[in-house]
Amino acid sequence: MAVELSYYYGYEAEQFSFYRIPKLLFTDSRFANLSTDAKLLYGVLLDRMSLSMKNGWHDELGRIYIIFTLEDVAETLGYKTDKAIKLFNELDRQKGVGLIERVRKGQGKASLIYVKNFAGESRFGKNELSSSVKSSSKPRKNRVLDFGKIEF
Repeated sequence: MAVELSYYYGYEAEQFSFYRIPKLLFTDSRFANLSTDAKLLYGVLLDRMSLSMKNGWHDELGRIYIIFTLEDVAETLGYKTDKAIKLFNELDRQKGVGLIERVRKGQGKASLIYVKNFAGESRFGKNELSSSVKSSSKPRKNRVLDFGKIEF
């Protein structure tokens, strides 16, 4: 049975926050075997980086890290802990595709998660995942949102 919902009017459509998932995760053959759920988790982890930046969470080299536990994943995405483990493993540098790197801080402490930049160059040269990918994005100040022509 369908739920009766209202339409969006005017600026109401901008009232929500959204997770951004890089299109390259769907179009680049290197990520073809990555599950859609793992791609979604990567988008959530990218979103969490802005909170880490606000909190000043960076290491001695200036790399931003996040703290996002298995329980956080389960609660945020509605998964069981076993599925959260599987998704982290898909993304992990050691067991999966290399989109994240987890650094254990000791028993009972949350791991630090470094979300890797696969689409650009690192501060110290080419990112190993991005050596064959050229970024097509424009500098932030020159970007224009293109939603196409909207007719009513």
